[in-house]
Order: sequence, then C-alpha cells, then structure tokens
Amino acid sequence: MRHISTNIKKTFSKTRATERGELMEFFCHRLNIDRIRDGLPKITMGRMGKLLEGVPTKDLYYLKTVCEEAKHFSKRFWFELNPEKYTKK
Repeated sequence: MRHISTNIKKTFSKTRATERGELMEFFCHRLNIDRIRDGLPKITMGRMGKLLEGVPTKDLYYLKTVCEEAKHFSKRFWFELNPEKYTKK
C-alpha cells in the first residue's frame, strides 16, 4: 500500500498550473536564449513574476504576439515593458 502523500503531491502540482504561469515560462525561455548567448545570467521565474506583476494576463497575450512578430524578441519585450526608458526626449 502506498503512502497518501504520493497522490497529494501529484494533484497539487496539476492544480497550480495557470495560463499566466505558462506565459511566464514562455517569456523566460525565449529571453534566456538571448541572455545566455550574450553572457548574462538567466532570468528566473521569480524575477519574471516580479517584472510582470502589474501586467494583466490579457496584455501578456498581446505582448507575446508583438514580440513574436518583431525581428528581435528580447529588444521588443524590454521596450514594451517600459518604452520611456528607450525613447529619446
């Protein structure tokens, strides 16, 4: 007979999966490809969560679409998060 905790852990991990988490994993994966190539450390899920905490989920879908259509994914991502940093005054 198996211990009850083996079943609890499986159901707990399945219920925690969300659309927002999947989008965050997508952004982490795509951004980390460029960051590793440039010699920068990887962006963790915690850091990505902090970056995107004020952005609604529906806007994340827009951000994903815009970044995928852009020539440089990471440049467009950072510009869309804070355009004021990158526009000349």
